[in-house]
Amino acid sequence: MMDDLTIWCNQDLTPEAMTALQDGLGDDRLILPSEFTDNLGQRVAPPAWSGNFSAGTENPELALADIAFGQPDPEMILRLPNIRWVQITSAGYTRYDRPDFRAALEDHDTAFTNSSSVYADPCAQHLLGFMLSETRQLLLAWIDQRGQRTWRHGLRPQMRLLRGENVLIIGYGAIGERLAQLLQPFGAVVTGLRRRVRGDELAPTFGLDLLSEKLPTADHVVNILPAHPTTNHFFGPATFAQMKPGAVFYNMGRGATVDQDALLAALASGRLAAAYLDVTDPEPLPADHPLWDAPNCFITPHTGGGFAGEHLHLVRHFLANLARFRANEPLLDVVF
Repeated sequence: MMDDLTIWCNQDLTPEAMTALQDGLGDDRLILPSEFTDNLGQRVAPPAWSGNFSAGTENPELALADIAFGQPDPEMILRLPNIRWVQITSAGYTRYDRPDFRAALEDHDTAFTNSSSVYADPCAQHLLGFMLSETRQLLLAWIDQRGQRTWRHGLRPQMRLLRGENVLIIGYGAIGERLAQLLQPFGAVVTGLRRRVRGDELAPTFGLDLLSEKLPTADHVVNILPAHPTTNHFFGPATFAQMKPGAVFYNMGRGATVDQDALLAALASGRLAAAYLDVTDPEPLPADHPLWDAPNCFITPHTGGGFAGEHLHLVRHFLANLARFRANEPLLDVVF
């Protein structure tokens, strides 16, 4: 029987999600950073750093915990061998993807998981929405509605079906797997590329070393690569030049993985038919950035993973993993 655990959480949760977390922990102790409570111990609005897109600052309460849930400061985790498990509330883990961090967790026998299962479905649906908007020319019709209202019959020959079109997913992970599932009824031909091929992927999946071979045949190039020194400007002039003329580019990974000047050039030249971006570099994208006015470039403000009840799903995912942790069963969404 495992002893009661102390769980530290710096995620800014909705009241409903916080109640679900407290109820789900039972006799386990929950610690919130002192910034989250007032002098009477009542929970107050946390600072902005507790969100998924920024790292937590050093917090002394973390040293009291067995488990960290949220976005803990990586430097503190390095120094705390008592932390037995870290679960972050995002799919991306760039700030933790360091050799010293991995080595410290291995030395401390600390598990590290993310929340990719929570975000796979919304991100995949967002990408599918992008694809359907492109093939059915929905946004061009909407632009016409807001502009000249010319009732353009000429759109019909430009519309396509996804059936038989080649979709190349680069950075094939949980989101890519879910997108491949969603595309099955449409008859698209899906291929994945990833750093480490497991062999049990739904779609045929290969190493990133085959990028040059696969790019020229893709009608849709989907980027879900994480930010990392090895992926910085992964998509640049040479990569866009290898793409099939008229291909469509989608970015659901990170903005830093794309050389945006090269992307602008590919759009201006017509090499790319369109680009659909949920992430950019920087974020927020400045109002005067040329991507806003680039031809056939459509941008959403890093909302691909969002959905009603997001925080409640994060808590449920954590509690499901906590039950596995207690039972000494394999955890979900293990990163390292």
